Amino acid sequence: MSRIGKLPIPIPAGVTVLLEGPNVTVKGPKGELKRILRPEITVKQEDSKILVLRSSEDRIVRSLHGLSRTLVSNMVKGVTEGFVRNLEIVGVGYRAAMDGRKLIMQLGYSHPVEVDPPAGLSIAVTANTKISVSGIDRQAVGDLAALIRAKRLPEVYKGKGIRYAGETIRRKAGKAAGKKK
Repeated sequence: MSRIGKLPIPIPAGVTVLLEGPNVTVKGPKGELKRILRPEITVKQEDSKILVLRSSEDRIVRSLHGLSRTLVSNMVKGVTEGFVRNLEIVGVGYRAAMDGRKLIMQLGYSHPVEVDPPAGLSIAVTANTKISVSGIDRQAVGDLAALIRAKRLPEVYKGKGIRYAGETIRRKAGKAAGKKK
């Protein structure tokens, strides 16, 4: 039995869960999320808990068990608390600003880089070099943060670029200066 998959998911107050076969819908104070699970996985609601069960002991079904439980758990957490991903910009002259809903960044290119967030996600710039991506869908928040980071990946010699908050960049040593034979 999967250690993660067999754990029950508590349903907090103010959250409703609708189960219709493989369709799972979670409504909460921050919004509504829907997901279609694989047919090998069944979801049951008992009292104020959600149980994720599998139909057989096949290798693929066992691997889907923990994944499906985590996806449903993230849906419940998303509609109650939401998810946030923080990014930092490092580099001389690199900065970010908001223009309405659109993020505009100066990243050392000849032009400003613009990112327009999809519906359901929001971007905030707390300082010139700090960006915060938030929303209720964990996957969408991570995808948008990865898209922003990909606009200028951190480079290994000086560490300039966009990185996740708390991320450590493995640095390379530069050329040895003034080495004589």
